[in-house]
Amino acid sequence: MLAVPILMVTHDDALWQHWRSIESDAWLPARGSQLQDLSRWAGRGHHYVLLDAGLPQLPAWEDRVWQQLCTDLKIIVGSMRPDDNEGKRVLSAGAAGYIHSYMPASALRTVLHTVAAGNVWVGPTLLARLLRQVDQSAQRTDDWAEGLTQREREVAERAAVGHANQAIADALGISERTVRAHLTAIFAKLDVEDRLQLALRVHGIVA
Repeated sequence: MLAVPILMVTHDDALWQHWRSIESDAWLPARGSQLQDLSRWAGRGHHYVLLDAGLPQLPAWEDRVWQQLCTDLKIIVGSMRPDDNEGKRVLSAGAAGYIHSYMPASALRTVLHTVAAGNVWVGPTLLARLLRQVDQSAQRTDDWAEGLTQREREVAERAAVGHANQAIADALGISERTVRAHLTAIFAKLDVEDRLQLALRVHGIVA
């Protein structure tokens, strides 16, 4: 299997050295230093980008330029000081992920694997906030729970509003290991891959 090219766009030499440490049989890093490099990368038929949120003169996340770039590319944005409000704006612009710039290389490889599988990566606090907002605005039905046991449904409902595994375990009087087992079964039965997809299913946003 050939390594997948990934463009790492930053003006920070130290960050470039950190990001390129993911180099392996799976990923082939290339460096960029300006926004225009993203369009050239897409023009070469490549798809994956790590983008430094601190890049000078970066357009606002509401700028239309992101619509086209995020249509052509899977962009993961790294921030030195991750902030949930910025994360929401980044994801609304169409990015495929929002991370701490200096997350460990092993964790970064997990992020890339997740994005390559077609999913979006967000941190736990931002995910919980997004799920709470979904819960407040959605019109819920019970159709999603067909095929689940009563306990699986209880776990799914709590996970879908951002509760952590330990909080679910405490609320239901079960172990965290049992919660993880229930979530594995729930994901398989509902054909979802993560908590965000589960929330969208529970809240009736996707069938």
